[in-house]
Amino acid sequence: MANQYEVLGKAPGLEELNKLSPNDVHLTIRGLSAGYGKMEILHNFDLTVSKAQSLCLIGPNGAGKSTILHSIYGFTNIFDGKIEIEGNEITNLTPAEKLSKVGIAYILQDNSVFPDMTVEENLLMGGYIKDKQDEAYEEAERIFQKYERLRNRRNQPAKVLSGGERRLLEISRALVMKPSILLVDEPSIGLEPRYINMVFDILGDLQKNENKTIILVEQNAKKGLEFADIGYVLVSGQTAIAGKGDDLLKNPDVGRLFLGG
Repeated sequence: MANQYEVLGKAPGLEELNKLSPNDVHLTIRGLSAGYGKMEILHNFDLTVSKAQSLCLIGPNGAGKSTILHSIYGFTNIFDGKIEIEGNEITNLTPAEKLSKVGIAYILQDNSVFPDMTVEENLLMGGYIKDKQDEAYEEAERIFQKYERLRNRRNQPAKVLSGGERRLLEISRALVMKPSILLVDEPSIGLEPRYINMVFDILGDLQKNENKTIILVEQNAKKGLEFADIGYVLVSGQTAIAGKGDDLLKNPDVGRLFLGG
């Protein structure tokens, strides 16, 4: 029986990917083969994203979407290929080096707040590897000024937060290190619709007003593609389709397979 995703056809080439991110290229992945242990999940994978651009990865479970984020951040075994930021190779840096030296922050899909610590203490944990702790306090203060929801609860334990507020805290904690690239794994998972909109509004603000480059994995393909400038459809560790978010939303194959249309 033919795989239901085979209809998606030939994978886009590097030229096509580069056309989607033509200016001020921020991060590139070239020929990446990576996985866990000896198991290869990604096969000769390429990616290009420009500064302050948002890219959404969609596809079936097991396609390798989160593995891309893990590989960028240093959580996988890389068998071949390279990852570069602005022309400088970062493939083999540790996660701590990627956060502190090249400005990549990873926002996990799991509930990763510390429930018995206060909101402020959770926020300051984002700066635990900063050489100058004063900078972490300054950035935390800036975040409290920006987000009233967190400011009002700064001295309360994080367990009192709603699901949306917890996600806001997770995103904000990543901002304490002043990253330029945010890797966001399933921002909408487990959230009520009103909080999903809030989280995407926050990500949009970070992209447009703070020039953050955002690479996200999103199971809610429609929401992810509505948000993102560009999207990659992953199947079996490779990109099957790439395009502008709006164009992928109109693509009948994408609609049939991932948008319930």
